[in-house]
Amino acid sequence: MIEPSLITPPMSAERAREIAARFDLRALPADFLANPFPVYAALRETDPVRRMPDGSVFLTRHADLMAVYRDAAVFSSDKHVEFAPKYGVDSPLYEHHTTSLVFNDPPLHTRVRKLIMGALTRRAIADMEPGLIALVDHLLDRLEAQGGGDLIEDFASAIPVEIIGNLLGVPHAERGPLRHWSLAILGALEPVPTPEQHALGNRSVTEMLDYLRGLVAERRQAPGDPERDVLTRLIQGEAGGDRLSEVELLQNCIFLLNAGHETTTNLIGNGLILMQEFPAARAQLLADLRTAGDAAAKEAVLTLAVDECLRFESSNQLGNRRALSPSRVGGVALDEGTLVTLGIGAANRDPAVYENPETLNLRREGNKHLAFGFGIHQCAGLSLARLEGRIAIGRFLDRFPRFELSAAPVRGGRARFRGFLSAPFRSA
Repeated sequence: MIEPSLITPPMSAERAREIAARFDLRALPADFLANPFPVYAALRETDPVRRMPDGSVFLTRHADLMAVYRDAAVFSSDKHVEFAPKYGVDSPLYEHHTTSLVFNDPPLHTRVRKLIMGALTRRAIADMEPGLIALVDHLLDRLEAQGGGDLIEDFASAIPVEIIGNLLGVPHAERGPLRHWSLAILGALEPVPTPEQHALGNRSVTEMLDYLRGLVAERRQAPGDPERDVLTRLIQGEAGGDRLSEVELLQNCIFLLNAGHETTTNLIGNGLILMQEFPAARAQLLADLRTAGDAAAKEAVLTLAVDECLRFESSNQLGNRRALSPSRVGGVALDEGTLVTLGIGAANRDPAVYENPETLNLRREGNKHLAFGFGIHQCAGLSLARLEGRIAIGRFLDRFPRFELSAAPVRGGRARFRGFLSAPFRSA
């Protein structure tokens, strides 16, 4: 059994206060990346609207994040100003991130989101469930035959790649590079990407664009069902409405892969590793699943558990906005142009909102977590992500209720996306 301290190393209150006192997203120590939550707690208590050395502010209270999310007219998601010096205006990363859905305001955001949501209806997601179950069971069969494997590489990461590959109609034989492209492009979103991250991110955008141009050309010649095929829907647009430009189309295909891949991989991986870190919570969940009367009752149990895992270890820890006019947040005046970082992981453990927020409670009701954001930018695929989480975690625990990590898991070491790179386990 791997000790919980090897999964999330503890941090003393003194050390948390020390990091909080000089908190700067551009200079984060390794122990913060391993366990940021004590620092978030210290910031909430002493400096909830933290002014950082570059003039931006970092928010840690749930109420302050909600105020920003609700005021999209003042707090912009557009990243042209912020990303120009970060990437250079002629770089592939700059063109991608300033064209994708998540980093734009209406009207582009509205147009693209409407098209995507049209292919992610409740019926369409329900239709995905049998194929998702078959995929998960196939992966579990292989792990069972091996007596274990890696929770991330052999299970968690394989699921969303297949789902997004299906949504975009990427042939199975051509899905190999998708995960590596996604990790590289998202890795360059760190507050201060290394030169290696920068170069790999640019190269990955270029390679994926080259691939997508061919895929789009094929789909124009042989369209799929726009009610199921997101790529066909993006190509055809709304009847009588605007169509996306070629750049908008290609860049938002990349966005779909990234949005649906990394965060869902982290949801599944984090959720299963939390079961190892908190054995009493796992035992309670297994008991609740055993006593659930039918499939609907089991789904309700797993829905609560998945949402609590999202709250406790949010896949996406940070969000960003820019003030378009002078404003106030948490009683602090912000000048026009102020960059605002939303501490999603911090807000999700705010004691003003959650009872015993540092406790993993897989029965938690009324869970108002912000892992999917809020407002006009709330994750378009949240229902699909919840379905993937329920099926993956539920069926894994049903097959391997006593699984154990066989070595300490390796975290990704990033501030924005919280997850693991590897987690070897045995089925016990």
